[in-house]
Amino acid sequence: MSREDRDCADLPIHDPAIGRGHVLTRGPIMNRSEMEMSGPGVSRHSRTVKRRWWGRLRQQWKLLGLFEIDQQHEFYSLTCMMKEGLCAAVQNTIDNRLPDELSEDDYTLEVTQIHKDFRMETYAGPVFASLRRSLGMTEKEYQQSLSSEGSYLQFISNSKSKADFFLTNDKRFFLKTQSKREVRFLLSNLRIYMEHLEKYPHSLLAKFLGVHRIKIAHQRMKYFIVMQSVFYPDDRITARYDIKGCEVSRWTDPAPEGSQIIVVLKDLNFEGQFIQLDQQRPWLLRQVKIDTAFLQTLNVLDYSLLLAHQPLHQDELSQSLSFATLIMRAKKSVNATSSPTPTVPGVVAEEDSTLLSSELNTTQCHVTEIHSGNSATDIASPEEDKIEQQSRVGTESADLQTFQSQNRRLLPNFKNPLHVIDGPEQRYFIGIIDIFTVYGFKKRLEHLWKSLRHPRQTFSTVSPPAYCHRLCQWVQDHTK
Repeated sequence: MSREDRDCADLPIHDPAIGRGHVLTRGPIMNRSEMEMSGPGVSRHSRTVKRRWWGRLRQQWKLLGLFEIDQQHEFYSLTCMMKEGLCAAVQNTIDNRLPDELSEDDYTLEVTQIHKDFRMETYAGPVFASLRRSLGMTEKEYQQSLSSEGSYLQFISNSKSKADFFLTNDKRFFLKTQSKREVRFLLSNLRIYMEHLEKYPHSLLAKFLGVHRIKIAHQRMKYFIVMQSVFYPDDRITARYDIKGCEVSRWTDPAPEGSQIIVVLKDLNFEGQFIQLDQQRPWLLRQVKIDTAFLQTLNVLDYSLLLAHQPLHQDELSQSLSFATLIMRAKKSVNATSSPTPTVPGVVAEEDSTLLSSELNTTQCHVTEIHSGNSATDIASPEEDKIEQQSRVGTESADLQTFQSQNRRLLPNFKNPLHVIDGPEQRYFIGIIDIFTVYGFKKRLEHLWKSLRHPRQTFSTVSPPAYCHRLCQWVQDHTK
């Protein structure tokens, strides 16, 4: 049997007759001693060994899937503690007002909360709460999602790391275990990360929303991060990709037709396809260049461009944005503190409609639709009106300069607008993740070894400048 055949033999098979969270596998046949582990008189030690065996098998799966963490799941106890700890940590932020300006102490703050069976430490809580606020999230909303009654979901990954991946039940937030080194790297660069997001509010970088450590009695401490899911909401997503801009090990077998298992494809799966953006293409090319240049300054590599797409609804395809809506979207994009509201794309929210009349007068475009219902007290003299218009035009001009200098774009009215870009026919979800791999001594040796093993082929382990350039080139070559 060839190596490729052996790999295929371990692929999971989805059986519709089996309940959610269960997958059949064509794996290695268990010997007699292994079969006895599944008998009715199995000991606690044997069950532990069996769980570990299944855990190792899952890490080898080529296909990915989401599994509900029910009471029989090996991570049920851990995720229940994470929920409880996160609920208390966010409540601490709710009870303590955020400072108007972050201080150095906020970046180094560590808060420990003691619970019955564990303790939870929260790092730089005010900093991440400030970021959540800038993204338009309320703390109550964040808390409700992280600690809802619904079980977390386990995301089975073929990542080479030993990290565990979880999603909140509503799939809005991603939780990932990290090594101590990775957490230290993030916290040590947190200030410049925040400065980058402040300068480029529509950055494609993953939005990290919290860093925590959980200590359970008689177990090793676990560090984990919370971040905004790039693929949210994922109701109609038809394909997902993890792009590194190289060839070696960049193919994943697609799921069988009709399968419910989620598969994240790779670079070679995307060949022959394009991201169709039209007018949005220059913005994306520039933002990818800006974000990867920032990562180059951190001396990191091996990060991924996550990409997914879904077809636009018929009403979204035929929808022509009103001039009033463009104004409101521009205001949202220019004002970093304003939060995008989850309304129907292209529709102006009711509370904003009263502002449109005055805003329309500041433009040089012809608008035939005039808002009525102004009272007599709103009528100003022609001279006052002229002065006011000139002042507003100056303000709009300054806003436009800010818009251009910070590379902002018109945010869609969507639940996750920062990672969403609409093309003529498809809606794309795009984000850059896994930014913790530093190009140190081990990676330099790995680069040398791969150069010998894969001559004339592109692989992931290259210097940060080369990695940056290659990913930018991939985006340029695969967009229209």
